[in-house]
Amino acid sequence: MPAVLNDEHWMRRALALADRAANEGEVPVGAVLVRDGKLLGEGWNQVICAQDPSAHAEIMTLRDAARAERNYRLPGSVLYVTLEPCTMCVGAMIHARVEQLVFGANEPRAGVVCSTCSMLDEARYNHKVKWQGGILAEESGARLRQFFKARR
Repeated sequence: MPAVLNDEHWMRRALALADRAANEGEVPVGAVLVRDGKLLGEGWNQVICAQDPSAHAEIMTLRDAARAERNYRLPGSVLYVTLEPCTMCVGAMIHARVEQLVFGANEPRAGVVCSTCSMLDEARYNHKVKWQGGILAEESGARLRQFFKARR
């Protein structure tokens, strides 16, 4: 399967998880972690339901995968998330040794991959995470716009 089709496949799964978050009253962000075409973990925003400020989709996904793999390090993995990650989530990806990040929509207020800064491109970290943004960005952004429009 070509990489673009593969990326879209996994991003669509992340979008379905974003829908689950929205149905639970959470900001619609979903994520999956994959290695060698195999799903390792998945998650969606749960900060309100879990009463946990760290329960972002990326963190929940990394926790799910680490439990399944019985290892906090997840080398060779690709994290697909519907929204550009924040500082906390990028830090967790670096510590988990995620190989690559693929995200949908940019996050102009808190995204630290390319919107407000370029954390993953800084030389000071001992692990490099490759990244690509814009996969199904319009679909990801539309879910967020719809969610916040309904809340106003």
